Amino acid sequence: MQLQPLSVFLLHAFFSFSRLSTSSQVTIISLYTLLCALCLATILRKRGSHIFIVNYGCFLPPISWRTPFASFLEHCRLFDNAYEIQSIDFQRKIIERSGISQLSCLPPALHYLPPRTDIASARYETETALFGAIEELFASVDIQPHQIGILVTNCSVFNPTPSIATILINKYKLPVDVKSFSLSGMGCAAGVLALDLAHRLLLIHPGTYALVLSTENVTENLYCGNRRSMLVTNCLFRAGASAVLLSNRWGDRRKSKYQVLHTARSQMGAHDLAYRSIYQEEDDKGIVGVSLSKELMQSAGMALEHNLRLLGPKVLPTWDIILYITSMVGRKLRPGPGKGEKPYVPKFKRIFDHICVHAGGKAVVRAVEKNLDIPREMTEASYMTLYRFGNLSSASVWYELGYEEAKGWIKRGDKVWQIGLGSGFKCCSAVLKALKGMDRSCSPACWADIVATLPVPLPLDQPDAHAH
Repeated sequence: MQLQPLSVFLLHAFFSFSRLSTSSQVTIISLYTLLCALCLATILRKRGSHIFIVNYGCFLPPISWRTPFASFLEHCRLFDNAYEIQSIDFQRKIIERSGISQLSCLPPALHYLPPRTDIASARYETETALFGAIEELFASVDIQPHQIGILVTNCSVFNPTPSIATILINKYKLPVDVKSFSLSGMGCAAGVLALDLAHRLLLIHPGTYALVLSTENVTENLYCGNRRSMLVTNCLFRAGASAVLLSNRWGDRRKSKYQVLHTARSQMGAHDLAYRSIYQEEDDKGIVGVSLSKELMQSAGMALEHNLRLLGPKVLPTWDIILYITSMVGRKLRPGPGKGEKPYVPKFKRIFDHICVHAGGKAVVRAVEKNLDIPREMTEASYMTLYRFGNLSSASVWYELGYEEAKGWIKRGDKVWQIGLGSGFKCCSAVLKALKGMDRSCSPACWADIVATLPVPLPLDQPDAHAH
């Protein structure tokens, strides 16, 4: 019987090993054990670098929060002469051209006359929205609050003491050693920014769950003056919240929806133009509001361009990177009018299957479409989120992802690009990979009653009133 070459080799190695001294045998066994341990550590480390989105939930405001245009404008007229006739007409034009439907919601405090803008009302709005999103999330996963190791919350204008994170720790009795963060003043980009923070924390804390919560407080944000640049936020921002559960446990991969592949953050605050493009201040009568400058779109373009420089090398094919660098160098070296030519724009629609642009307004979404050269079909989720819910600030990208799921568009292996834009000026990106195909049965409940009737035509070609 002829032995196979591998068997001969193993047999020879065994007899050679048996003739060695005991100390030599111990040394060899120790070296092999160390080698196996290093290989195992490398495998575990590679697995630990995978961050998964187990699931997420989106708050669906109750029907009693719905605010038709007529109700909104009537409250403006009856509110103790706070608004001049010209200001009311200005807000009417913005709402009619905004792309927001009659279904969007404002919190109960703003349904009163006069509106209740006290801290108790603001706290009620935030708690109701966040608790609603969390309850939907935990109803869909087999994870309990006491298992959460990292908590990140963001709300730009409402910052109570104790913090929003502490409110949630108290409500859900999170563990004493939970690592909690409350982000404030970070604007509409904070949802993706908070995801990036949780992603980074999970990379250094193995075997951990992270909960990311995003909302904005409309009660606290109400402006009761007549400066036009501050009235725009009254017309666009509406109530909403999202809750996202992340994990770095390899065993959670099979039950997770997405894997976080990349994140990128750009902060243009060093530029004065960008810094003041969205700015909270007092008007000439001492009334506090958030002012939107005419340079907002320019600032957004700057932030998006810089963010693409960070994200591009992680996602673009080598050929696209070469073409982009060549075009940028050519612009610098080309004399005369050629300097004004636009740089090469990669075909992002070939790289990503879905793009969720922050639904801050139809002008914002249109500008991103133009700058990235992407078809309107890829931003349908942004427009429909704006239509159904209004500007949901940092939570908007999760409602948009829910729309894509409810439509049955998300397939296994698809890549999703989330783009957050907000004050600072900031642009934050996240690239997600779908781990399973999804349909309406596993999408957030906020779309269940309306997704079959969407999309609907929007006043996309009418100019925005606040652009003048």
